[in-house]
Amino acid sequence: MKFAFLLSLPTLSSAWVTGRPSSASVSASASSVGGGRNNNVALNAADEYSVGVLGDLHVDPRKMEDYETGRAQWMPILQEDHERHGNVAICSLGDLGESKSVRPDETSELFAGTTECHEIAAEFLSSFGFPYEVIGGNHDLEGIDEFATDEENLEMFMRTHGKPTPHFERLIAEKTLLVGMSSTVFRSAKYTSHEVTVDDEQMAWFEQMLIDHPSTDGWKIFVFTHAPPNGSGLRVLQENHVVNGCCWLNHSDDAKCRKFIELVREHRCIKAWFSGHFHLGQDYQDSITFPTIDPKDGPYPDRGSCVFVQTSVMRGGTSRDGRQQSRLLRGNKDGFEVCTVDHQKEGAIRVDATITYTDDNHEVGVYAHGDEAKKEDKYFKVYQPCKGDDLHEPDDGYMDYDGTLILDKEITKESVAWWKMYCGRVLGMLNGNLIEYDPSTLAPLGLVVGADELVGKRLAVIESGLDAYCEVDEENEEMGMEGADCVDAEPGEQAVILYDPVSNSSTVIQPNEDGSYWRKIVRNKMIRMKENRRIKAAKQFTTDILALDDGDEINVVSSWGPYISTVGTATATGVAGLTTPSNL
Repeated sequence: MKFAFLLSLPTLSSAWVTGRPSSASVSASASSVGGGRNNNVALNAADEYSVGVLGDLHVDPRKMEDYETGRAQWMPILQEDHERHGNVAICSLGDLGESKSVRPDETSELFAGTTECHEIAAEFLSSFGFPYEVIGGNHDLEGIDEFATDEENLEMFMRTHGKPTPHFERLIAEKTLLVGMSSTVFRSAKYTSHEVTVDDEQMAWFEQMLIDHPSTDGWKIFVFTHAPPNGSGLRVLQENHVVNGCCWLNHSDDAKCRKFIELVREHRCIKAWFSGHFHLGQDYQDSITFPTIDPKDGPYPDRGSCVFVQTSVMRGGTSRDGRQQSRLLRGNKDGFEVCTVDHQKEGAIRVDATITYTDDNHEVGVYAHGDEAKKEDKYFKVYQPCKGDDLHEPDDGYMDYDGTLILDKEITKESVAWWKMYCGRVLGMLNGNLIEYDPSTLAPLGLVVGADELVGKRLAVIESGLDAYCEVDEENEEMGMEGADCVDAEPGEQAVILYDPVSNSSTVIQPNEDGSYWRKIVRNKMIRMKENRRIKAAKQFTTDILALDDGDEINVVSSWGPYISTVGTATATGVAGLTTPSNL
């Protein structure tokens, strides 16, 4: 597909060809860190710079109008800044193609992640005429019909966009770096394939790059990833990304998920971090979060020197709240501005926040406007607990207790409460769900109990360790298992109980094997596709073998691996209420 745009391309140095630097434009002193592409280009004398940040494109070749309009709106902005100081670049935050068939009458093949998808996206990004960088999102390796492995898909992605590595590093102004990291896992994801996974090699490169560019030497680094890190404080979607375990970078791995905010706290050279993924607009004030706030407004957020920035989408059909917006980063040696380019207002530029450096390790951020919410907005800010600090008490939802916590009121969708377990885990209720939160950042991690089970019940946290229920029943104990109840029990052990005075029943919410509580319910897409094929095959087989008519109802259920028993010897495999009668 060729792009035919009415606006002419900007007049650039002959060193640039379709947005890519030639070797002649690379500074002799530039160096590539961690094997990444050498994008440290020769700079203009000005200390100013401008970066156009594009959110999830999800290009659909049938619906190119919004992309053509968006590009036409961007061109005068980039051209003006190029003429003023010359230091201009574009960064795409990934998810480049539509995650469905774009020719449904011909094929069911998903468009995202295919060679055709990335070639069209590369042509579109190159058509701006300015150098561009791109990172991979959770849909960019989704070419599952074309490529057998993530490695093959990733190789095509990098080759098509001229990337020697999944990450990038670009010098945009003196001692000012743009860096980005890609998601490199889809087929081999342990849980949901839509988790944004930055691999160990990129993480090692990123940490070393931060060490090599300290704030004490005047370095300022702007980071770009598809999803934000845990601890960013940005608005998220509980009904989608929270419950599915794909909000944050490396969401399903506690240590790797938390690593990014730990690096932000340690390295003050990180000045801003841009992400997309949520398809939410930029009118909410919490689409930007500051590293520090006035003590009168709340506790210290502990986000180093980093401003976190959520980026919306360009095409209308991909927006969750109807907004179509991109981000514009403009900066110099004294600070930077984060702006919105509004594609529904003819590309109008609105300043959203101004950040002024007070020294190499500190800055002051000012919001340029409050929330600009619409009455029809349904994506409200997800409640996040506030643990307080030396100057502030925890929020009203915090439940402090000693030994036993009993919430002896019927739980509703309006119930709000959170508490700390002895083991350090944090649980809370929101919108009728039981949610686990990160102990350090109190960011939501995932769903523990859904509203279908929780609403109408009552909840208690009780002690269940050695001092509580560890007694050997010599009469009834199975031979060879005497005292097994006491193995590995700790004095601080607890049980989370849902109880129902109507049915005289209770449910124990057992933690996962790693000690976490949130359920990794949504699994790898490749596995789920195979399971669905087996179910379809079972329906067809049952219809044929039982000689059923087309209108006859067929009940097909699946059995799989969650552990459902505490016995030490396997005697039954039925799932109560599914494959065997319910116990309640």
